[in-house]
Amino acid sequence: MASDINKGSEYVILLHGLARSAHSMDKMAARLTEHGYKVLNIDYPSRSYPIEELAEQTISDALKQCQGLPVNFVTHSMGGILVRQFLSNHSIDNLNRVVMLGPPNQGTEIVDKLSHLPGFSFVNGEAGAQLGTGALSLPNQLGKANFDVGVIAGTQSINLVLSSLIPSTDDGKVSVERTKVDGMNDHIEMPTTHVFMMRNDAVISQVIQYLQQGKFQHNAT
Repeated sequence: MASDINKGSEYVILLHGLARSAHSMDKMAARLTEHGYKVLNIDYPSRSYPIEELAEQTISDALKQCQGLPVNFVTHSMGGILVRQFLSNHSIDNLNRVVMLGPPNQGTEIVDKLSHLPGFSFVNGEAGAQLGTGALSLPNQLGKANFDVGVIAGTQSINLVLSSLIPSTDDGKVSVERTKVDGMNDHIEMPTTHVFMMRNDAVISQVIQYLQQGKFQHNAT
């Protein structure tokens, strides 16, 4: 168990990705709790509302539970875009650090090529359609990150069909390059897939490293 933070002195808000649930972040929540953090593993209706509404309601409600203590976010996929959207309109005085796993910070080609197909909106909702790579897509309108954020990008895929739509190294949903955002503090590539990275032991260790030190361990084996 880590000894370099005071037990219970910081909150970590976990935000899952599109069409997932808080259950997908259970392993992350357990490990962070072991390391002394107060963890809020938030479940939100990712397919029911646009990103703007999801961010406003979900993050506002979570912050009310943090009692003025330092707050961190660990997000998977679209969860990171919710944080960027919220911080484009609000400041969080007690915000410490943010770690994003596989975020479509510059959108994803998958949305560009599949969003017009029947069934896409049913599966992914209005929020999913906002994640394209064009200049007018929501992620590309949010601008530079003005907060302390580290990004973890996966380099393996279990969905070769979706990966064939992405022109460079990807995790099955988002290319490594499109996980990046101007203003980020650190970025690391890891041999993991988009759908399972939040449960990957090495990824979780890097999350804890960043929350504690403000940087990833790039020489980790």
